[in-house]
Amino acid sequence: MEGLQDSVLQSGYDDDYYWTRQRREPDTSLDALRRALLQAMLEQGLIDEQQIQEMLADNEGKFKGSLLEEMLNELIERLVEEGYLKLTEEQPRERREGRRGGQGEVGEPLPRDVHFEVTEKGLDFLGYKTLRGLLGSMGKSSVGRHDTQHLSTGIEAAQASKLYEFGDTINLDVNATLMSAIKREGLGVPLNMEYGDLHVHQCDYQSSCATVVMLDCSHSMILYGEDRFTPAKKVALALSHLIRTQYPGDSLKIVLFHDSAEELPMAKLATTQVGPYHTNTAEGLRLARRLLQAQRKEMKQIVMVTDGKPTACFLEAGATVSASSGRGGASDATGRRLYKNPMGLDPFVMDETFKEIQACRKAGIMINTFMLASDYYLVEFVKQIQLMQHPLRAFAVFARIVNGHLEVYETMRGSKKLTLRALLGKE
Repeated sequence: MEGLQDSVLQSGYDDDYYWTRQRREPDTSLDALRRALLQAMLEQGLIDEQQIQEMLADNEGKFKGSLLEEMLNELIERLVEEGYLKLTEEQPRERREGRRGGQGEVGEPLPRDVHFEVTEKGLDFLGYKTLRGLLGSMGKSSVGRHDTQHLSTGIEAAQASKLYEFGDTINLDVNATLMSAIKREGLGVPLNMEYGDLHVHQCDYQSSCATVVMLDCSHSMILYGEDRFTPAKKVALALSHLIRTQYPGDSLKIVLFHDSAEELPMAKLATTQVGPYHTNTAEGLRLARRLLQAQRKEMKQIVMVTDGKPTACFLEAGATVSASSGRGGASDATGRRLYKNPMGLDPFVMDETFKEIQACRKAGIMINTFMLASDYYLVEFVKQIQLMQHPLRAFAVFARIVNGHLEVYETMRGSKKLTLRALLGKE
């Protein structure tokens, strides 16, 4: 399954989207799956070109009915049996129409239209052990598994005991409770115990967090000779795996932002490709804020992964922009028009983006940024996001793509450079 990762998470970098700017549906046919499996086996040295030619030669050079097809089909069956993939069959149009009645005839069987889908277990496997510890918390809220500097009551005793209060976990410190009763009553039998004698063990308080990962899927994420969107998807998959296994009290949602913004079900993340064209950061922040405000957690954060400046925002119905080089676009369902300007830092677009950043701050939502570019004006833009929030809490990460993986090369909080472990509260 690991060998299929690059194929399953493919974001359109190798497709003709570079020229057409049209988002294409991924190829989920069995033939595409067989090609991906064969390519993975070749790359891992499990098979070579000579062995492939020999298996085809035994079947007169044809793939169908060859040992190679049988081997690939067995691999697919195993992935399905172990729960990593799911196969679904679509009824061909000719077969559906044939069911309506009419004169029957004898002919060749219609080809089966079978497609594959990565299951939740498969997605979990793809994100296994990646970016462990990304979600370090820095507050006190509902109980979870993020370490904080606060104390709480619990089963794992790590600190001195305290007097019991209503709502505490009842893990009695027997020695402290008995000593309190003896000091009050004196040593004797029977020993009367009162409510004020009860002491309970303390442990390190652990909090939970609601997180929205904002993924920039604009056209620039696959331009300039680099695929930046696939590594960004890997980060989101890793977070999903960590939250399910290590932080059960947490929640994670995915938001894609492009010309507009949309919430993406985790099951569709692997096959999502880039597009449409522009970067509407303000709309992405607005949707992420609404999703987080619906969560009943005190700790809320946005992890934004992007590679460029905001280039678009929505104009309310009837609104105009003066003295600008931007262009208006089509209206959405609510009558808003898309305003876009890819040239430089458009004042109107930036103003709308900063309004959303301020709204997030007022709602108590941290915005933590992964910037996949190092241009001066982008660095300043990220710094401005930090300064508009609490400069000691929000963080910015400048990263680059190395061999298809996200590699952090600089982390900043305010004007101070930090190691990643210190940034996440691990030091």
